[in-house]
Amino acid sequence: MEVSFDICYHELVVKEDIPRLSLEWREKIKRAIENRLTTRPEAYGKPLRQSLKGYRKLRVGDWRVIFRIDGKTIKIFIIQHRSVVYKMIQKRI
Repeated sequence: MEVSFDICYHELVVKEDIPRLSLEWREKIKRAIENRLTTRPEAYGKPLRQSLKGYRKLRVGDWRVIFRIDGKTIKIFIIQHRSVVYKMIQKRI
């Protein structure tokens, strides 16, 4: 039996991250979130370590989605390119 999770976006993901993505990557990331994170986030999201312990990352090409599982809710904190995501995440958590 599949358990369905709700997705909750950080306000800066909606205001800044998603609008900056090209249409192609926006669709790929949206599809990955809908197909993977709403059904089995613990299987697809790799746990992060050290200062980001408790958070997970979903890899979509060179883009990273950093999220946290909170009961039946997936909280997405940032969607950024892999070159900057770990520098920027500290400002959002």
